[in-house]
Amino acid sequence: MTSLAGGGLGLSLGGLLQAREIAAIGQPAIRSCIIVFYYGGPSHLETYDMKPQGPMAIRGEFRPVASNVPGMPVCEHLPHMARVMDRCAVVRSMHHTNRLHDSASTESLTGRQAPMGDREEFAPIDQFFPCYGAVVNYFNQHRDIDIPHAALPWVFHNVVPTPCQGGGFLGKAFDPFQITGDPKTLTYRNKALKSPETLPSARLADRRVLLEQIDAGLAPDVLTPAMTELRSFYERAYELIGSPMVSRALDIDREAKSLRERYGMMKEIPRGGGNGAEKGYGRNMRGQNLLLARRLVEAGVPFVNIYDFIQQGQNWDSHKDNFNQHKKYLLPQADQALSALIEDLEDRGLLETTLVVALGEFGRTPKINSNAGRDHWPDCYSVLLAGGGVRGGSYYGASDASGAYPADLPVTPADLAATIFWRFGIDPRGEVHDRGGRPWRLADGKPMRDLFEQS
Repeated sequence: MTSLAGGGLGLSLGGLLQAREIAAIGQPAIRSCIIVFYYGGPSHLETYDMKPQGPMAIRGEFRPVASNVPGMPVCEHLPHMARVMDRCAVVRSMHHTNRLHDSASTESLTGRQAPMGDREEFAPIDQFFPCYGAVVNYFNQHRDIDIPHAALPWVFHNVVPTPCQGGGFLGKAFDPFQITGDPKTLTYRNKALKSPETLPSARLADRRVLLEQIDAGLAPDVLTPAMTELRSFYERAYELIGSPMVSRALDIDREAKSLRERYGMMKEIPRGGGNGAEKGYGRNMRGQNLLLARRLVEAGVPFVNIYDFIQQGQNWDSHKDNFNQHKKYLLPQADQALSALIEDLEDRGLLETTLVVALGEFGRTPKINSNAGRDHWPDCYSVLLAGGGVRGGSYYGASDASGAYPADLPVTPADLAATIFWRFGIDPRGEVHDRGGRPWRLADGKPMRDLFEQS
Protein backbone atom coordinates (compact mmCIF):
# COMPACT_ATOMS: atom_id res chain seq x y z
CA MET A 1 0.00 0.00 0.00
CA THR A 2 1.30 3.45 -0.90
CA SER A 3 0.31 6.73 0.65
CA LEU A 4 0.86 10.43 0.07
CA ALA A 5 -0.55 13.53 1.71
CA GLY A 6 -2.85 11.50 3.92
CA GLY A 7 -4.45 9.45 1.14
CA GLY A 8 -3.78 5.77 0.64
CA LEU A 9 -4.41 3.53 -2.36
CA GLY A 10 -6.48 0.62 -1.13
CA LEU A 11 -5.48 -1.75 -3.95
CA SER A 12 -2.58 -4.13 -3.43
CA LEU A 13 -2.93 -5.19 -7.08
CA GLY A 14 -3.55 -1.69 -8.44
CA GLY A 15 -1.38 -2.17 -11.51
CA LEU A 16 -3.04 -5.45 -12.41
CA LEU A 17 -6.52 -3.97 -12.00
CA GLN A 18 -5.53 -1.02 -14.14
CA ALA A 19 -4.26 -3.33 -16.87
CA ARG A 20 -7.52 -5.28 -16.78
CA GLU A 21 -9.52 -2.09 -17.15
CA ILE A 22 -7.44 -1.04 -20.15
CA ALA A 23 -8.09 -4.42 -21.71
CA ALA A 24 -11.80 -4.05 -20.99
CA ILE A 25 -11.90 -0.70 -22.77
CA GLY A 26 -11.04 -2.41 -26.03
CA GLN A 27 -8.85 0.54 -27.05
CA PRO A 28 -5.91 2.46 -25.59
CA ALA A 29 -6.62 4.49 -22.48
CA ILE A 30 -6.85 8.23 -22.95
CA ARG A 31 -3.90 10.47 -22.10
CA SER A 32 -5.84 13.63 -21.26
CA CYS A 33 -9.25 14.99 -20.33
CA ILE A 34 -10.57 18.53 -20.73
CA ILE A 35 -13.67 19.46 -18.75
CA VAL A 36 -15.47 22.58 -19.93
CA PHE A 37 -17.71 23.55 -17.04
CA TYR A 38 -20.49 26.04 -17.83
CA TYR A 39 -21.15 27.28 -14.33
CA GLY A 40 -24.71 28.50 -13.85
CA GLY A 41 -26.47 25.75 -15.77
CA PRO A 42 -27.00 25.93 -19.56
CA SER A 43 -30.44 25.10 -20.87
CA HIS A 44 -30.52 21.62 -22.38
CA LEU A 45 -33.71 22.69 -24.16
CA GLU A 46 -31.80 25.45 -25.98
CA THR A 47 -28.79 23.33 -26.93
CA TYR A 48 -28.78 19.55 -27.59
CA ASP A 49 -32.17 18.27 -26.38
CA MET A 50 -34.73 20.54 -27.98
CA LYS A 51 -38.44 19.77 -27.92
CA PRO A 52 -39.81 21.32 -31.14
CA GLN A 53 -43.06 19.36 -30.90
CA GLY A 54 -43.86 20.63 -27.42
CA PRO A 55 -46.05 23.61 -26.54
CA MET A 56 -44.51 27.08 -26.72
CA ALA A 57 -44.19 27.24 -22.91
CA ILE A 58 -41.73 24.34 -23.14
CA ARG A 59 -40.06 24.49 -26.55
CA GLY A 60 -39.26 28.21 -26.41
CA GLU A 61 -38.24 30.51 -29.22
CA PHE A 62 -35.37 28.66 -30.88
CA ARG A 63 -35.53 26.19 -33.76
CA PRO A 64 -33.51 23.00 -34.20
CA VAL A 65 -31.28 22.72 -37.27
CA ALA A 66 -29.72 19.67 -38.86
CA SER A 67 -26.18 18.73 -37.90
CA ASN A 68 -23.76 16.66 -39.97
CA VAL A 69 -25.34 13.57 -38.35
CA PRO A 70 -28.82 12.64 -39.65
CA GLY A 71 -31.36 12.58 -36.83
CA MET A 72 -29.11 14.56 -34.46
CA PRO A 73 -30.28 18.20 -34.63
CA VAL A 74 -28.86 21.04 -32.53
CA CYS A 75 -30.03 24.53 -31.70
CA GLU A 76 -29.98 27.05 -34.55
CA HIS A 77 -27.51 29.15 -32.53
CA LEU A 78 -24.94 26.34 -32.58
CA PRO A 79 -23.95 26.33 -36.29
CA HIS A 80 -20.29 25.52 -35.61
CA MET A 81 -21.13 22.60 -33.35
CA ALA A 82 -23.52 21.34 -36.02
CA ARG A 83 -20.43 20.67 -38.17
CA VAL A 84 -18.69 18.47 -35.59
CA MET A 85 -21.48 16.37 -34.11
CA ASP A 86 -20.10 13.32 -35.88
CA ARG A 87 -17.26 13.54 -33.35
CA CYS A 88 -19.57 14.06 -30.36
CA ALA A 89 -21.95 12.10 -28.19
CA VAL A 90 -24.73 13.60 -26.08
CA VAL A 91 -25.93 12.17 -22.79
CA ARG A 92 -29.55 13.36 -22.50
CA SER A 93 -30.46 11.70 -19.20
CA MET A 94 -28.04 13.15 -16.63
CA HIS A 95 -29.73 13.88 -13.31
CA HIS A 96 -29.15 14.40 -9.59
CA THR A 97 -31.01 15.98 -6.64
CA ASN A 98 -29.09 19.21 -5.92
CA ARG A 99 -30.96 22.40 -6.81
CA LEU A 100 -28.36 24.94 -5.64
CA HIS A 101 -25.19 25.88 -7.51
CA ASP A 102 -22.49 24.93 -5.00
CA SER A 103 -23.82 21.52 -4.09
CA ALA A 104 -24.73 20.77 -7.73
CA SER A 105 -21.23 21.81 -8.86
CA THR A 106 -19.66 19.68 -6.15
CA GLU A 107 -21.52 16.55 -7.25
CA SER A 108 -20.93 17.31 -10.94
CA LEU A 109 -17.14 17.65 -10.53
CA THR A 110 -16.48 15.03 -7.85
CA GLY A 111 -19.17 12.45 -8.58
CA ARG A 112 -20.26 12.69 -4.94
CA GLN A 113 -23.10 14.34 -3.09
CA ALA A 114 -21.70 17.31 -1.17
CA PRO A 115 -21.33 16.45 2.55
CA MET A 116 -22.93 19.80 3.39
CA GLY A 117 -26.13 18.78 1.59
CA ASP A 118 -28.03 20.92 -0.90
CA ARG A 119 -27.04 24.30 0.49
CA GLU A 120 -25.35 27.50 -0.61
CA GLU A 121 -23.17 29.01 2.11
CA PHE A 122 -21.67 32.06 0.34
CA ALA A 123 -18.64 31.47 2.59
CA PRO A 124 -15.55 29.26 2.24
CA ILE A 125 -16.29 25.57 2.79
CA ASP A 126 -13.62 22.90 3.15
CA GLN A 127 -13.67 20.42 0.31
CA PHE A 128 -13.93 16.79 1.34
CA PHE A 129 -14.12 14.71 -1.83
CA PRO A 130 -11.39 15.12 -4.46
CA CYS A 131 -12.30 16.38 -7.92
CA TYR A 132 -11.74 14.18 -10.98
CA GLY A 133 -8.42 15.78 -11.85
CA ALA A 134 -7.09 15.22 -8.33
CA VAL A 135 -7.91 11.50 -8.53
CA VAL A 136 -6.18 11.18 -11.90
CA ASN A 137 -3.24 13.13 -10.44
CA TYR A 138 -3.11 10.70 -7.52
CA PHE A 139 -2.82 7.73 -9.86
CA ASN A 140 -0.22 9.57 -11.96
CA GLN A 141 2.01 10.49 -9.04
CA HIS A 142 4.69 8.03 -10.11
CA ARG A 143 5.01 9.74 -13.51
CA ASP A 144 7.30 12.67 -14.24
CA ILE A 145 4.71 15.28 -15.25
CA ASP A 146 5.31 19.01 -14.85
CA ILE A 147 1.60 19.81 -14.49
CA PRO A 148 -0.63 16.80 -13.71
CA HIS A 149 -3.80 18.87 -13.27
CA ALA A 150 -4.54 22.47 -14.29
CA ALA A 151 -7.55 24.72 -13.69
CA LEU A 152 -8.50 28.13 -15.12
CA PRO A 153 -9.66 30.72 -14.46
CA TRP A 154 -9.38 30.61 -10.68
CA VAL A 155 -11.81 30.99 -8.90
CA PHE A 156 -14.92 30.32 -10.98
CA HIS A 157 -17.37 31.32 -8.25
CA ASN A 158 -18.03 35.07 -8.07
CA VAL A 159 -18.14 35.15 -4.25
CA VAL A 160 -16.05 32.36 -2.71
CA PRO A 161 -14.40 29.17 -3.97
CA THR A 162 -16.90 26.41 -4.61
CA PRO A 163 -15.73 23.22 -2.84
CA CYS A 164 -15.23 21.02 -5.90
CA GLN A 165 -11.94 22.17 -7.40
CA GLY A 166 -9.18 20.65 -5.29
CA GLY A 167 -7.62 17.54 -3.84
CA GLY A 168 -10.06 17.18 -0.95
CA PHE A 169 -9.04 14.44 1.46
CA LEU A 170 -6.13 13.47 -0.82
CA GLY A 171 -4.38 16.64 0.33
CA LYS A 172 -3.14 19.93 -1.06
CA ALA A 173 -0.49 18.14 -3.09
CA PHE A 174 -3.27 17.12 -5.47
CA ASP A 175 -4.81 20.55 -5.92
CA PRO A 176 -4.66 21.82 -9.51
CA PHE A 177 -2.06 24.17 -10.91
CA GLN A 178 -3.99 27.42 -10.80
CA ILE A 179 -4.02 29.65 -13.86
CA THR A 180 -5.60 33.06 -14.23
CA GLY A 181 -6.22 35.11 -17.37
CA ASP A 182 -6.19 38.83 -18.08
CA PRO A 183 -9.14 39.86 -20.31
CA LYS A 184 -7.42 43.12 -21.20
CA THR A 185 -4.33 41.50 -22.69
CA LEU A 186 -5.67 37.98 -23.37
CA THR A 187 -2.67 36.52 -21.56
CA TYR A 188 -2.24 33.95 -18.79
CA ARG A 189 -0.09 33.40 -15.74
CA ASN A 190 0.23 31.17 -12.72
CA LYS A 191 -2.10 32.47 -10.00
CA ALA A 192 0.82 32.42 -7.55
CA LEU A 193 2.41 35.29 -9.49
CA LYS A 194 0.63 38.61 -9.10
CA SER A 195 2.48 40.05 -12.09
CA PRO A 196 6.00 40.03 -13.56
CA GLU A 197 6.51 43.52 -12.12
CA THR A 198 5.52 42.74 -8.53
CA LEU A 199 7.15 39.31 -8.29
CA PRO A 200 10.17 39.09 -10.63
CA SER A 201 12.37 36.00 -10.57
CA ALA A 202 14.95 37.65 -8.28
CA ARG A 203 12.30 38.42 -5.68
CA LEU A 204 10.95 34.86 -5.87
CA ALA A 205 14.48 33.58 -5.31
CA ASP A 206 14.86 35.82 -2.26
CA ARG A 207 11.61 34.48 -0.84
CA ARG A 208 12.78 30.92 -1.34
CA VAL A 209 16.09 31.58 0.40
CA LEU A 210 14.25 33.20 3.33
CA LEU A 211 11.95 30.20 3.63
CA GLU A 212 14.94 27.85 3.65
CA GLN A 213 16.62 29.92 6.38
CA ILE A 214 13.50 29.76 8.54
CA ASP A 215 13.20 25.99 8.03
CA ALA A 216 16.89 25.50 8.86
CA GLY A 217 16.35 27.19 12.21
CA LEU A 218 13.61 24.79 13.29
CA ALA A 219 14.43 21.93 15.59
CA PRO A 220 13.54 18.51 14.13
CA ASP A 221 11.25 17.71 17.04
CA VAL A 222 8.94 20.66 16.27
CA LEU A 223 8.28 19.59 12.68
CA THR A 224 4.80 18.17 12.17
CA PRO A 225 3.55 16.08 9.21
CA ALA A 226 1.48 19.07 8.11
CA MET A 227 4.57 21.30 8.08
CA THR A 228 6.52 18.72 6.09
CA GLU A 229 3.66 18.42 3.60
CA LEU A 230 3.44 22.18 3.24
CA ARG A 231 7.18 22.41 2.61
CA SER A 232 6.89 19.80 -0.13
CA PHE A 233 3.98 21.76 -1.58
CA TYR A 234 6.05 24.96 -1.68
CA GLU A 235 8.95 23.18 -3.39
CA ARG A 236 6.62 21.83 -6.05
CA ALA A 237 5.16 25.30 -6.56
CA TYR A 238 8.62 26.81 -7.08
CA GLU A 239 9.44 24.09 -9.61
CA LEU A 240 6.30 24.87 -11.59
CA ILE A 241 6.89 28.61 -11.49
CA GLY A 242 10.37 28.14 -12.91
CA SER A 243 9.47 25.42 -15.42
CA PRO A 244 10.26 26.35 -19.07
CA MET A 245 7.46 24.03 -20.19
CA VAL A 246 4.95 25.91 -18.06
CA SER A 247 6.12 29.25 -19.41
CA ARG A 248 5.86 28.04 -23.00
CA ALA A 249 2.42 26.50 -22.49
CA LEU A 250 1.03 29.69 -20.93
CA ASP A 251 2.49 31.89 -23.68
CA ILE A 252 -0.61 31.87 -25.84
CA ASP A 253 0.85 34.63 -28.04
CA ARG A 254 2.84 31.87 -29.74
CA GLU A 255 -0.34 30.85 -31.53
CA ALA A 256 -1.21 32.27 -34.93
CA LYS A 257 -3.69 35.14 -34.83
CA SER A 258 -5.95 33.30 -37.26
CA LEU A 259 -6.25 30.35 -34.87
CA ARG A 260 -6.86 32.60 -31.89
CA GLU A 261 -9.65 34.30 -33.80
CA ARG A 262 -11.09 30.91 -34.76
CA TYR A 263 -11.51 30.14 -31.05
CA GLY A 264 -13.00 33.58 -30.44
CA MET A 265 -10.57 36.31 -29.55
CA MET A 266 -11.46 39.89 -30.32
CA LYS A 267 -15.20 40.31 -29.88
CA GLU A 268 -16.19 42.95 -27.35
CA ILE A 269 -18.75 41.64 -24.88
CA PRO A 270 -21.21 44.07 -23.30
CA ARG A 271 -21.56 43.57 -19.58
CA GLY A 272 -24.16 44.58 -17.06
CA GLY A 273 -27.90 44.35 -17.27
CA GLY A 274 -28.43 41.42 -14.96
CA ASN A 275 -26.96 38.44 -13.14
CA GLY A 276 -24.43 40.56 -11.30
CA ALA A 277 -22.19 41.14 -14.31
CA GLU A 278 -19.82 44.08 -14.22
CA LYS A 279 -20.62 47.16 -16.25
CA GLY A 280 -18.46 48.09 -19.21
CA TYR A 281 -16.87 45.84 -21.83
CA GLY A 282 -14.58 42.87 -21.73
CA ARG A 283 -12.81 40.79 -24.36
CA ASN A 284 -13.85 37.23 -25.07
CA MET A 285 -11.86 34.87 -22.86
CA ARG A 286 -14.11 31.87 -23.45
CA GLY A 287 -12.35 30.84 -26.62
CA GLN A 288 -8.87 31.68 -25.38
CA ASN A 289 -9.41 29.49 -22.30
CA LEU A 290 -10.14 26.52 -24.53
CA LEU A 291 -7.17 27.27 -26.75
CA LEU A 292 -4.96 27.31 -23.67
CA ALA A 293 -6.45 23.96 -22.65
CA ARG A 294 -5.33 22.53 -25.99
CA ARG A 295 -1.84 23.96 -25.45
CA LEU A 296 -1.70 22.35 -22.00
CA VAL A 297 -2.78 18.97 -23.36
CA GLU A 298 -0.21 19.27 -26.14
CA ALA A 299 2.42 19.94 -23.46
CA GLY A 300 1.47 16.69 -21.71
CA VAL A 301 -0.98 17.85 -19.01
CA PRO A 302 -3.34 14.92 -18.29
CA PHE A 303 -6.28 16.88 -16.85
CA VAL A 304 -7.52 20.42 -17.49
CA ASN A 305 -10.60 22.11 -16.00
CA ILE A 306 -11.99 25.17 -17.78
CA TYR A 307 -14.43 27.16 -15.66
CA ASP A 308 -16.72 29.25 -17.80
CA PHE A 309 -18.37 31.96 -15.72
CA ILE A 310 -19.21 35.61 -15.47
CA GLN A 311 -15.63 36.79 -16.00
CA GLN A 312 -16.12 36.07 -19.69
CA GLY A 313 -19.48 37.78 -20.15
CA GLN A 314 -23.02 36.90 -19.16
CA ASN A 315 -23.98 34.16 -16.74
CA TRP A 316 -25.54 30.83 -17.77
CA ASP A 317 -27.90 31.14 -14.78
CA SER A 318 -30.71 32.51 -16.94
CA HIS A 319 -33.61 32.99 -14.54
CA LYS A 320 -34.78 35.84 -16.73
CA ASP A 321 -34.42 36.81 -20.38
CA ASN A 322 -33.20 33.30 -21.13
CA PHE A 323 -33.49 33.52 -24.90
CA ASN A 324 -31.76 36.85 -25.40
CA GLN A 325 -28.95 35.80 -23.08
CA HIS A 326 -28.41 32.52 -24.91
CA LYS A 327 -28.76 34.07 -28.37
CA LYS A 328 -26.58 37.15 -27.86
CA TYR A 329 -23.99 36.32 -25.23
CA LEU A 330 -23.77 32.64 -24.40
CA LEU A 331 -24.33 30.28 -27.30
CA PRO A 332 -22.35 32.10 -30.04
CA GLN A 333 -19.15 32.20 -27.98
CA ALA A 334 -19.53 28.69 -26.56
CA ASP A 335 -20.37 27.36 -30.04
CA GLN A 336 -17.31 28.89 -31.65
CA ALA A 337 -14.91 27.94 -28.87
CA LEU A 338 -15.97 24.32 -28.29
CA SER A 339 -16.13 23.46 -31.99
CA ALA A 340 -12.69 25.03 -32.50
CA LEU A 341 -11.26 22.95 -29.66
CA ILE A 342 -12.63 19.72 -31.13
CA GLU A 343 -11.36 20.52 -34.64
CA ASP A 344 -7.99 21.74 -33.39
CA LEU A 345 -7.42 18.62 -31.30
CA GLU A 346 -8.31 16.48 -34.31
CA ASP A 347 -6.02 18.42 -36.65
CA ARG A 348 -3.13 17.83 -34.25
CA GLY A 349 -3.83 14.14 -33.78
CA LEU A 350 -4.88 14.63 -30.15
CA LEU A 351 -8.63 14.04 -30.25
CA GLU A 352 -8.58 10.26 -29.95
CA THR A 353 -6.40 10.43 -26.84
CA THR A 354 -8.20 13.42 -25.28
CA LEU A 355 -11.70 13.18 -23.82
CA VAL A 356 -13.61 16.49 -23.90
CA VAL A 357 -16.54 16.78 -21.48
CA ALA A 358 -18.79 19.86 -21.69
CA LEU A 359 -21.43 20.29 -18.97
CA GLY A 360 -23.05 22.53 -16.40
CA GLU A 361 -24.08 21.67 -12.87
CA PHE A 362 -27.70 21.21 -13.99
CA GLY A 363 -30.11 22.17 -16.76
CA ARG A 364 -33.08 24.54 -16.82
CA THR A 365 -36.76 24.06 -16.09
CA PRO A 366 -38.88 22.73 -18.94
CA LYS A 367 -41.48 25.42 -18.28
CA ILE A 368 -40.54 29.03 -19.07
CA ASN A 369 -41.16 31.31 -16.08
CA SER A 370 -42.90 34.70 -15.94
CA ASN A 371 -39.58 36.52 -16.55
CA ALA A 372 -38.98 34.73 -19.85
CA GLY A 373 -36.36 32.65 -18.06
CA ARG A 374 -35.80 29.10 -16.96
CA ASP A 375 -34.88 28.11 -13.42
CA HIS A 376 -32.59 25.42 -11.96
CA TRP A 377 -33.39 21.88 -13.06
CA PRO A 378 -31.17 18.95 -11.97
CA ASP A 379 -33.85 16.34 -12.70
CA CYS A 380 -32.73 15.90 -16.31
CA TYR A 381 -30.14 17.66 -18.47
CA SER A 382 -27.51 17.06 -21.14
CA VAL A 383 -23.75 16.48 -21.18
CA LEU A 384 -21.69 16.53 -24.37
CA LEU A 385 -18.60 14.37 -24.86
CA ALA A 386 -16.13 14.39 -27.74
CA GLY A 387 -12.94 12.54 -28.58
CA GLY A 388 -11.30 10.04 -26.28
CA GLY A 389 -12.70 7.13 -28.28
CA VAL A 390 -16.29 8.31 -27.98
CA ARG A 391 -18.76 6.89 -30.49
CA GLY A 392 -19.39 10.05 -32.48
CA GLY A 393 -22.84 11.02 -33.71
CA SER A 394 -24.61 9.14 -30.93
CA TYR A 395 -26.96 9.68 -28.03
CA TYR A 396 -26.90 8.00 -24.64
CA GLY A 397 -30.22 7.96 -22.84
CA ALA A 398 -33.19 10.18 -23.51
CA SER A 399 -35.43 12.64 -21.71
CA ASP A 400 -39.20 12.58 -21.72
CA ALA A 401 -41.38 14.65 -24.06
CA SER A 402 -40.88 17.85 -22.08
CA GLY A 403 -37.21 17.35 -21.12
CA ALA A 404 -38.20 17.06 -17.48
CA TYR A 405 -37.06 13.56 -16.48
CA PRO A 406 -35.00 10.70 -17.92
CA ALA A 407 -37.04 8.39 -20.10
CA ASP A 408 -34.23 5.95 -20.91
CA LEU A 409 -30.85 5.03 -19.38
CA PRO A 410 -30.74 7.47 -16.44
CA VAL A 411 -27.23 8.74 -15.72
CA THR A 412 -25.76 10.35 -12.59
CA PRO A 413 -22.53 12.27 -11.95
CA ALA A 414 -21.24 9.08 -10.33
CA ASP A 415 -21.56 7.37 -13.71
CA LEU A 416 -19.68 10.22 -15.36
CA ALA A 417 -16.92 9.89 -12.75
CA ALA A 418 -16.69 6.14 -13.38
CA THR A 419 -16.54 6.77 -17.12
CA ILE A 420 -13.70 9.30 -16.85
CA PHE A 421 -11.63 7.09 -14.56
CA TRP A 422 -12.30 4.01 -16.70
CA ARG A 423 -11.16 5.82 -19.84
CA PHE A 424 -7.89 6.71 -18.08
CA GLY A 425 -7.40 3.03 -17.30
CA ILE A 426 -8.21 3.53 -13.62
CA ASP A 427 -10.57 0.99 -12.06
CA PRO A 428 -13.52 3.03 -10.68
CA ARG A 429 -14.15 0.20 -8.22
CA GLY A 430 -10.81 0.86 -6.54
CA GLU A 431 -10.52 2.60 -3.20
CA VAL A 432 -8.64 5.47 -1.65
CA HIS A 433 -8.52 6.32 2.03
CA ASP A 434 -9.26 9.66 3.60
CA ARG A 435 -7.16 11.15 6.38
CA GLY A 436 -9.14 9.26 8.97
CA GLY A 437 -8.31 5.97 7.28
CA ARG A 438 -11.81 5.39 5.94
CA PRO A 439 -11.97 3.70 2.53
CA TRP A 440 -13.85 5.40 -0.29
CA ARG A 441 -14.64 3.82 -3.60
CA LEU A 442 -13.39 5.99 -6.48
CA ALA A 443 -16.87 6.10 -8.02
CA ASP A 444 -20.19 4.55 -7.08
CA GLY A 445 -21.46 4.64 -10.66
CA LYS A 446 -20.79 2.53 -13.71
CA PRO A 447 -18.90 3.53 -16.87
CA MET A 448 -21.01 4.38 -19.89
CA ARG A 449 -19.21 1.81 -21.99
CA ASP A 450 -21.71 1.90 -24.85
CA LEU A 451 -20.68 5.49 -25.56
CA PHE A 452 -17.28 4.35 -26.75
CA GLU A 453 -16.02 2.45 -29.76
CA GLN A 454 -15.15 -1.15 -29.09
CA SER A 455 -12.41 -2.82 -31.06
